[in-house]
Amino acid sequence: MSCSFKISVMAIIFVLLIVFPIHSKVFKIATLSPDGSVWMEKMREGAQIVAKKTENRVIFKFYPGGVMGSDQAVLRKMRIGQLQGGAVVAGSISHIYPDSMIYGLPFIFRSFEEVDYVRERMDPILEKGYEDNGFVTFGFAEGGFVYVMSNAPVRTVQDLRHRKLWIPDNDYTSLQTVKALGIMPIPLGIGEVRTGLQTGLIDTVGTSPIGAVVLQWHTQLDFLMDVPLMYIYGVLIIDKNDFSKLLTEDQNTVRTIMNNIFHQLNNVNREDNIQAKEALRNQGIQFIEPSRQTIEKWKETVSHLPQKLIEQNRLSPEILKTLKHHLNQYRTQQAGVKDQ
Repeated sequence: MSCSFKISVMAIIFVLLIVFPIHSKVFKIATLSPDGSVWMEKMREGAQIVAKKTENRVIFKFYPGGVMGSDQAVLRKMRIGQLQGGAVVAGSISHIYPDSMIYGLPFIFRSFEEVDYVRERMDPILEKGYEDNGFVTFGFAEGGFVYVMSNAPVRTVQDLRHRKLWIPDNDYTSLQTVKALGIMPIPLGIGEVRTGLQTGLIDTVGTSPIGAVVLQWHTQLDFLMDVPLMYIYGVLIIDKNDFSKLLTEDQNTVRTIMNNIFHQLNNVNREDNIQAKEALRNQGIQFIEPSRQTIEKWKETVSHLPQKLIEQNRLSPEILKTLKHHLNQYRTQQAGVKDQ
């Protein structure tokens, strides 16, 4: 082998070691979030900081817009190693970690203030639960409150029973919620919803305001029932075994940076949902406000659901007890403030 050839090979190796160090790890992350969305902007921002801080030992490669399929497809590809992670909605994980859906029980929260109080005390419990089930997370990003949107007014349970209602496929809690209302829903992947609305396969969805706008579902719908049904959140999950292969210092760096990114994203999503709700109103979506008596009827109809989920091992009694404890604490404190 000539001297010049040896030098060329050594030069190439040197360059490769700079760009992809010996301990480098590429995390392939898929999500349904569209390219250009705030989710993608913030996650890419975090990925750039991680790459710089770790000198390219940790690289995130994103696949946005559902190019890797639904959340369930992403989980399957994680199991076979084709992907190392995904940015998904919590309902996608409930068959693996049932308690991840505790915030999504219908009519649990009355306000964002209640959400903030409970999440401050319970997010760490859920984060540990994810890790115990094989996923590293970096905090949760608010999805917001879900509202019924439809192409005909929905005020009562009876009205909803006459609609073709979509629910996310493989979302057991949502399925049991609508079944409790006496409805047989139409499960579809999120990427199939807009087509379903356009073709008439479905005519009613449950969605957050920002979800309706970003995914353009609002262009096919005319009404919003102004009652928050449930609360949703998103999470970036990474396979724990893959994450553990990083150097300890790099694990700490990734956690610090991405936790900060998701804290920012959580706050941004709150503001975006408030603005999106007003945008829907301004674009001609008609807001329907059922009577208090009607709302109480809705709540009564699904009140047995938490206990049913516990009996089916789809929810632990401990997590429900903890949630109710914190809610009662908050509501008692607020009642005391009002009495002063």
